[in-house]
Amino acid sequence: MQKVCRLKRELDMLTSEPPPGITCWQNDERIDDLRAQIVGGSGTPYEGGVFSLEIKIPERYPFEPPKMRFLTPIYHPNIDTAGRICYEALKLPPKGAWRPSLNLCTLLTSIQLLMAEPNPDDPLMADIASEFRYNKQLFTQKARKWTEEHAVQKMTGILESSHKDNVPNQNAPSRKRASSGAEQERHELAKRTDV
Repeated sequence: MQKVCRLKRELDMLTSEPPPGITCWQNDERIDDLRAQIVGGSGTPYEGGVFSLEIKIPERYPFEPPKMRFLTPIYHPNIDTAGRICYEALKLPPKGAWRPSLNLCTLLTSIQLLMAEPNPDDPLMADIASEFRYNKQLFTQKARKWTEEHAVQKMTGILESSHKDNVPNQNAPSRKRASSGAEQERHELAKRTDV
């Protein structure tokens, strides 16, 4: 009961006063299965990208941290290819820094900050961390390329068809949030690249 009340309060807060560049919502009306989107910060290689995350709320929340992972592929030293995030606030002590006083808003804002300022001293992807440290230009170039390939909303099909005959292209990607996991996101990405 405490978990449900707290989650409703947190989701209400995220809906009424969302942090800049962050949205969060329930997936399929389940309070313990959430989705979020983080907009890449300006001046970062992730600028212009919209990154989707899956959030699973454990039964013992808030005494146990939520499980978060990126559904959108991202080139980052602290995020692996499965989307898992290496961040201390997502782990219980003694190895982690999770406290029941933290909330979803704080975590999502912290992940947005981690995107802007990677931590190469605690990497999940050692090769990317090394690249970030010793060849930042190459890291930035690859991160931008991944962002353009996986996280940038391509609206060209809609724009082209509306200029032609003022009728929207039925094959163009939906403007709805992809909310049913990584498989749907890959399907949407395939549709966007076919347009």
